Amino acid sequence: MRTGYFYSLVFALLTSASIAAIAAPAVKPEPANAPSVLEVSPKMQVGKVDLNAADAPTLQRELSGIGEAKAKAIVAYRESNGPFSSVDELLEVKGIGKAIVDKNREKLQVN
Repeated sequence: MRTGYFYSLVFALLTSASIAAIAAPAVKPEPANAPSVLEVSPKMQVGKVDLNAADAPTLQRELSGIGEAKAKAIVAYRESNGPFSSVDELLEVKGIGKAIVDKNREKLQVN
């Protein structure tokens, strides 16, 4: 009888120890010297897209409502008619309407 009692106690002890080991939270390693400030190039800090210098992928990526076809149309218009003199001249590009220009006006500049 004493042996059965002893084995029951050992079983209970081992079971509780294994449950505690499984339930314990894993220790996550701390990142080594993570940069506290992200450095951004001066062009990226301004956040404006120059209509006379941007290529089609940049226009597509940075402007809302501008897909691949409209970005290529903007570049083609610029190549055939010369540089843009104002942001409103973008309205003359086929497929670009007032809503798109108004939505992106704060992102656009003409140099």
